[in-house]
Amino acid sequence: MRTTFLVFFTLLIVSVGFSQEQNSSYSLEEAIAFALENNYSAINANRDLIDAQKQKWETIAGGLPQITGNISYQNQLKQPVNQIPAEFFGGEPGTFQEVIFGQSQTANATATLSQQIFNGSYIVGVQASKAFIRYSNNNKEKTDLEVRRSVVDAYGNVLLAKESVLILERNKTALEKNLNETQKIYENGLGDEESVEQLQITLASIESQLKNAIRLKDITLKMLNIVMGLPIDSPTTLKENLDELTQKQLQLDLLSTDLTIENNIDYKLTYNLNEQRFYELKLAKSRALPTLNAFVNYGTSSFSNSFDFFNGDQKWFDSSILGFDLSVPIFSSFKRRASTQRAKIALEKAKTQLSETEEKIKLQLKSAKSNYTFAIEEYETSKNNLALAERIEKKNQIKYYEGLASSFELRQAQVQLYAAQQEYLQSMVAVINNKTALEIILNN
Repeated sequence: MRTTFLVFFTLLIVSVGFSQEQNSSYSLEEAIAFALENNYSAINANRDLIDAQKQKWETIAGGLPQITGNISYQNQLKQPVNQIPAEFFGGEPGTFQEVIFGQSQTANATATLSQQIFNGSYIVGVQASKAFIRYSNNNKEKTDLEVRRSVVDAYGNVLLAKESVLILERNKTALEKNLNETQKIYENGLGDEESVEQLQITLASIESQLKNAIRLKDITLKMLNIVMGLPIDSPTTLKENLDELTQKQLQLDLLSTDLTIENNIDYKLTYNLNEQRFYELKLAKSRALPTLNAFVNYGTSSFSNSFDFFNGDQKWFDSSILGFDLSVPIFSSFKRRASTQRAKIALEKAKTQLSETEEKIKLQLKSAKSNYTFAIEEYETSKNNLALAERIEKKNQIKYYEGLASSFELRQAQVQLYAAQQEYLQSMVAVINNKTALEIILNN
C-alpha cells in the first residue's frame, strides 16, 4: 500500500512539473493571448473599463431618489434671556419681566427624501457617460493592439537572437577548423603568417559577436516575459522558430484587403473625441435651462432640561415638510453665451481633427502596405543573396586551400557571408513586424 502511494505521489509531482513546463512554452498566438490577460497595461485597461462602468452608474444615480438622515442634539449651557413688558403678567407698566423660553436640551431626528425632477445637465451627463463607456472600450482595444504589437516584436527579437547565436556558433566552429588547418600549413612551411593572422582577426570578431548575441538572447527573453506579464526570470520557451513564423506571415492577400475606416482604432478614438465635444456643447446649452427638485421630510423633536430622551415617558413632537425648488437662470452677464461659443469652437476643431485623422490613416495604410511588400521582397532577395554568399565563401575556401585565392579574398568572402546571414535574419523579422503593423491599421 505504501509503495503504491509513493508511486502515485511521484507520478503526481512529475505530472505537475510537466504541466508547468508545458505552460512555459508558447507559440506566437499563445503568447499574445497570454499577454492580453496578464500584461500590466492590459490589466489596467480592464480596470479603466470597469471604472468607466462605475462612473456611468454614479452619474445615473445622481438623478435617482436620495434619502438622507440627520440626528442632532443641543445643550444650551447658558440659555438666552428675553425681556417681556411686565404689564402682560400684571406688573407695573414701563417695567420688564425676564423670561427664558424653551428648555435647555433639544434632540432632533429627521429623514429627507429628495428627487430631481428636471435638470438638463443631468440628462446630458447620462448621455455623455454612455459615450465615455464607448471611449473606454476603444481605449481597451487600443491597448490590446499595442500589447499585440509589443509581443510580436519581442517574440521576433527572441527568435532573432536565438538564430544569431546558432549561426555564430556554426561560423565559429568553421573558422576554428580553418584556422587550425591554416596553422598546420604554416607550421609546415607551406603557407604564410598573414593567412593565419587574417583568420585570427575574423575569429576574434565572431567570438565577440557571439558573446554579445548570447547576452542579447537573455535580455530579449526577459523583455518578452515583461511584455507577457511574467516575472523576468521565467523559463519561457518558444514553440516556433524564425523561419516557420516567417512563412506563416507571408500573406499576400492582405495587400488587397480594403480599409473600413470605422474599424480603425485611431479613427474610433478620434470619433469619441467628437462625441465628447458634442456633449460638452449640449452641457453648455443646458445651463440656460431651469432645474426643478422635490423633497419631503419627516422629523421628530424632543425638549428637556435633563438628558432623558431615551426615557419612555419623554414626549416627541413630529413634523413633516413637502416642498419644491425651482431655479431659473436669468442673466449671467453673457458668461453662459461665451461658454457655449467656446464649446462650439471645440466641436468644430474636433470635426477637423477627425477629417485629418481619416486622411492620415489612409496614408498609413498605403505606407504599411508598401513596407510589407518591401519586407517580403527583401526577404526573398536576402534569401537568394545568402545562398550566393554561401557558394562564394565555399568556392573561396577551396581556392584558398588550392593556393588560388589569398587569405584576404577568403576573409572578404567570409565577411560577406556573415553580413548576408544577418540581413536574412533581419528580413524575416521585418516581414513579421510589418505584417502586424498592417493588420493593426486594418484591424484584422
